[in-house]
Amino acid sequence: MATKLKYFFFSLFIFLAIGSSNANAQSQRQEELEEKRRELQQEIREITKLLFAGEKEKKSIVSAIEDLNYKISVRKNLIRITNQQANLLTREINANQDEIFTRREKLKVLKEAYADMIVKSYKNRARGNKLMFLLSSSSFQQAYRRLQYIKQYADYQRQQAEVIKAETKQLQLLNQNLSAQKKDKQKLVDENKTAKLILVKELKDQQAFIEFIQKNLAKFSAQIKEKQKASEKLDKEIRELIREAIAASNKKAGKSAKTKTFSMTPEQKLLAANFTANKGKLPWPVASGVVKLRFGTNPSPIDPNIKIKSNGVRIATNKGEPVRAVFEGVVQGIMTPKNGNNTIMIRHGNYITVYKNLSKFYVSKGEKVNTKQVLGEVITNKASGESILSFGIYKDSAIQNPSIWVYKL
Repeated sequence: MATKLKYFFFSLFIFLAIGSSNANAQSQRQEELEEKRRELQQEIREITKLLFAGEKEKKSIVSAIEDLNYKISVRKNLIRITNQQANLLTREINANQDEIFTRREKLKVLKEAYADMIVKSYKNRARGNKLMFLLSSSSFQQAYRRLQYIKQYADYQRQQAEVIKAETKQLQLLNQNLSAQKKDKQKLVDENKTAKLILVKELKDQQAFIEFIQKNLAKFSAQIKEKQKASEKLDKEIRELIREAIAASNKKAGKSAKTKTFSMTPEQKLLAANFTANKGKLPWPVASGVVKLRFGTNPSPIDPNIKIKSNGVRIATNKGEPVRAVFEGVVQGIMTPKNGNNTIMIRHGNYITVYKNLSKFYVSKGEKVNTKQVLGEVITNKASGESILSFGIYKDSAIQNPSIWVYKL
C-alpha cells in the first residue's frame, strides 16, 4: 500500500507541475488577448465617435467608404481576437476539469488511507496496545524510542488530516474557477455573436457603397487622384524646406552646402540623441484620435488600381482638437497657404516632425517648444465635416514611419 501511494503521489506531482506551467503560460496569453480586445473595443468606440457620430450628410462617398472599411477591418480583428480568447478559455476549462478529476482521485486515496489509519489506531487503542508497547520495552532507551514513534505517528495522522483539508479547499477553489471560466467564455461567445450581427449589416452597407461607386468609378477615381496630387505637392514643398534648412545649417558651420544631413551643435546632437532614445515612446500629436491612413503606399478603397502614397499618418480627431509637439525642439518653419491648412515643422536636432492641417497656430518660427506643448488646433473640413491631422517625421530629409516612433500609433 505504501509503495502504491508513493507512486501515485509522484505521478500526481509530475502532472500538477506540468499543468501549473501550462496554466501560467495560458494565463499570460489570456491577459495579452484581453488587453488587445479592450484596445480594439476602445478603437471602435473612437471610430464611432469621431467618424460616425452625428449627421454626416456632407461627407463624400470616398470618405464614407474609407471610414466604413476602417471600421469593418477593426471589427473583424476584434472578432478574431475574441475567438482566440474563447478557444484559449476552452483549453483552460478542459485543463481545469482534468486537474479537478486528478485531485478528486488524490483526495479519494488520501481519505481511504486516513480512514484505514484511524481504524487501526482505534483498534490498537481499544486493546491498550500503546501502553503494552511501551511497558514491554527491554530498556529505557527503547521505551523512549517507542514513545517518539507513537508521537510521530500521531503527528502524521494530524498532518494527513491537514492535507485532506487543504486538498478539499483547493478542489472547491478549482470548481469555483471552472464556474467563472464557463461564465467568461459564454460572455465572449455572446459578444462575438453581437459583433458578427453588426458586421453583417456593415458589410451590406459596404456592398451598397461599392455598387454605387462602380457606377461612377471614373468620377470618384478622379477625385482621389486630385487629392493625391495636392498632397504630393505639399510634401514636395516640405522636403524642399527641409533641404534648405540642411543647406543653411551646413553653410553656417562652414561646410559644403551640398551635404545632405544637418550640421549640428553639441546641444542639437544631444537633442537628436534624446529623440532617438524615445523611439516607440513618443506621445500622440493629439490626445484623442484614430489613424485613418497609415504610412506607406495604400490601395485606394474604391479603385485598387490607384495607389495612395502617404509620407506620414492621417489621424481623425475631434473638432478643434489641440495639436501637441511630440518632443521638445525648435519651430523650424510655418507654412500658411491661402486655404488655411497651416503646417508647422519642429526641429529636434537632425529630426523634423511635421504637423499638417491646422486651422490655428500658437507658436512662431525659432520658438523653443516642450513635449506636449500645444502648437495649434486641427482644422475641420467644411465640405466633409472631418477633422484630420496629417503627421510626419523626417530624419534629415529622409521620411520615417511615425508608427515606429509614436507609442501605439
